[in-house]
Amino acid sequence: MSLDALARPSGGLAMVAMDQRESLRSMIAAQRGGPVDDDTLIRFKLAVAREVGRHASGFLIDREYGFRTVTEERLLPPDCGLILAADSLSYQDDGRVSDTVIDRVIDPGEARSRGAAALKLLVVWRNDGNADRRIGMAAEFVRSCAAAGLMSVLEGVIRPAPGENPDRLQVDAARELGALRPALYKTQMPRAGVGDPAEVADVCTRITNAMPVPWVVLSQGVSIADFPRTVELACRSGASGFLAGRAIWSDTVGAADPVPLLRERSVARLYWLAELVDKHARPWQEAG
Repeated sequence: MSLDALARPSGGLAMVAMDQRESLRSMIAAQRGGPVDDDTLIRFKLAVAREVGRHASGFLIDREYGFRTVTEERLLPPDCGLILAADSLSYQDDGRVSDTVIDRVIDPGEARSRGAAALKLLVVWRNDGNADRRIGMAAEFVRSCAAAGLMSVLEGVIRPAPGENPDRLQVDAARELGALRPALYKTQMPRAGVGDPAEVADVCTRITNAMPVPWVVLSQGVSIADFPRTVELACRSGASGFLAGRAIWSDTVGAADPVPLLRERSVARLYWLAELVDKHARPWQEAG
């Protein structure tokens, strides 16, 4: 299986992430007020799959809140590759993910039989003396995906210590995790796309030079308004597209029925972002 399963005809990647779990619960609670139960999470995720996912080249979801329904009800068209999150998450007090391990409940072979094209593993990258453990975990993940005939998506998210250079840490993460040869690498937009565009582009170029496989950006930390600009900047600097959630659908979570807003706002954004990818992204076939 190749990245054609997750790509547009241009070779660029315009994918929607819907694997947020407790962070999504917090987002919905903040907008609607009061506690948010699991059924509410699932309904929102499935609405995004139905209304937005069918316009994406790939769609990422987790097993707890929607994967089975997406596959059983065939909510995605054949040209939208399905990615299953294979990470079990731990959280810190501010709601951010503090660490991850491989979700042992997931059987890669069964995931493939249900229609998954790839699995995704989030790796929190920090200088805390545990790099060998994380590299070992990521290497195991890449091997298990290959053995099951699935593509592997490694998501390296940095957590710099106070005073640490985040650019250097992000490039180091790309180099170390990219050396494992996942099918695709996913990372934060350097500096959240803020500041001198030339400096941000330079970090993106350094990631490209360190990365032997195609890479894409996520949207966490980037506003809806700024995300198209950052996608273009990353793509002009060697990225092959995006795998993003919040910058596509976050302003619809407060609605009791998000479907009209997903159709009106999120689909239009996705089309715009896909046009940028077709125009500026490095086709995945040319990466690495």
